[in-house]
Amino acid sequence: MTLYRVEFHLKPLMQCISLPNMILNLPFSALRAFEAVVRCNGFSAAADELGVSQSAVSQHVKALEEWLGQDLLTRSARSSVPTREGEMLARAVTDGLGRISEVCMALRDRRRTDNTIVISCLPGFAFTWLFPRLLHFDLKHPELALSITTDTAGAHFSPRDADIGICYGFGHHPGLHAERLIEERVFPVCAPRLAPPAGQNGGPNIETFLARNTLLHDEHADFGGSQPNWAFWARECHVALPNHLPPRRFGQAHMVVHAAVQGLGVALGREPLVIDALLDGRLVRPFPHIAKSLLSYWLVCPAQAQDMPKNRAFIDWIKAEVASQPPLPDIS
Repeated sequence: MTLYRVEFHLKPLMQCISLPNMILNLPFSALRAFEAVVRCNGFSAAADELGVSQSAVSQHVKALEEWLGQDLLTRSARSSVPTREGEMLARAVTDGLGRISEVCMALRDRRRTDNTIVISCLPGFAFTWLFPRLLHFDLKHPELALSITTDTAGAHFSPRDADIGICYGFGHHPGLHAERLIEERVFPVCAPRLAPPAGQNGGPNIETFLARNTLLHDEHADFGGSQPNWAFWARECHVALPNHLPPRRFGQAHMVVHAAVQGLGVALGREPLVIDALLDGRLVRPFPHIAKSLLSYWLVCPAQAQDMPKNRAFIDWIKAEVASQPPLPDIS
C-alpha cells in the first residue's frame, strides 16, 4: 500500500453549521488523525502512517476533543486508550472513510484503460518465474498491456490494487475466486561447481554434503509453522541437519536463488522459482530428496472478474504456461 504524505493545517474547529438537513462543517483532518491513533494504538504509529509529526497528530486530537467538549482518549505514560465515546467515534470515522476510499478507488480505476491488466504477486515469483515468460504473453496478446505490482505480503489480495493476484499460501481468500495455479515442491539445489562427484560411491552422502556447505535460508512469512524451510524439508525427507557453517539468510526468495547460482551455498529450491535455473544448468539437484510443500501459488480475483475478456486472456495464458512447464531435470 502506498502511503501519501499528508500535511495538516490547523483551522478554527468551532465553525459548524446548525441548519436543518445540512452536514456539519466537520474537522476532517482532526477526525482522520484521531481514527489513526485509535487504529494504530498510539500517536507515534499514527504519525508514521499519516506522514506528519507526532506533535501535529496530538494537536489535532486535542482540538477535536475541544470541539466536541469531551475527552476521547484516556491518556497514560505508555498508552492512550479510547473512551466509550472515542470508540464510537473512531468506528464511525473508519466506516465513513472506508466507504469514501472505495468510491475514490472506483473513480481512479475508471482512468485505467480497458486493455491494461494489473497483476499482483510476490517479488520472488515475479523475478524468477513470471518476468521471463511475459514476452510470450505480449506476443500472443499485443492488444493487451500488463502492469505487475509486487508486494512482500503476497498471501493477501485486494481487488482495489489489482485485477488478478498470484498469491502464495493455503488459498484462503473469503469472498474471492481462488484456484490453485502451481503446487510447490522443495529440494536442495546448488551451483554445478559445488555439486558432489557423480556416481553411486563417488561422493559424500547428503548429510555430509550439507555439513560441508553453507545453507542459504529464505525468510518466509509466518504460515503457522507450515512454511517450507530447511527444517520442514529435513523432517519430511528424514534427513538429519547437522551443526555446520553459519547459515546465510535473505529476505527475498529471488535473492536466495541468485546467491545459489553464484555458488554462495546450498539453497532449498522451491520448484516454481528454480525450475528455469535447473533447466538451463545454472543450478543442479545434487540429491533426489524432495518434499511436497503445504503451500501453493493461487490465482485470485473477484468471481465476476474472471469472466472479463482481458482477465480471461491472462488466466488462460498463465495456466497454459504452467501446463507446458518441463519436469524437473534429473539429479546431477
